[in-house]
Amino acid sequence: MAVLRESPWYQEIEQRGIRIGEELGEYRGRRQEILSNIATILEVKFGSEGLELMSQVAQISDLERLQEI
Repeated sequence: MAVLRESPWYQEIEQRGIRIGEELGEYRGRRQEILSNIATILEVKFGSEGLELMSQVAQISDLERLQEI
C-alpha cells in the first residue's frame, strides 16, 4: 500500500480528488450565501409571503441564475 501511495499516478488522482472536493465545498458555500441573501431580500420586500418562494428558488443549482435573481 505504501508503494502505491508513492506512485505519481496515485498522487495525481489524490490531488484531483482534493481539488474536486474543494470546488464542491466552495460551490456549496457560495450557493448557500446567495440563497440566504435572496431570502433576506424577499422577506424585507414582501414579508413572510415572499419567503414562500424560497422552495422554488432553492431548486435552482446554477449560481449565475441565482445571482441574477
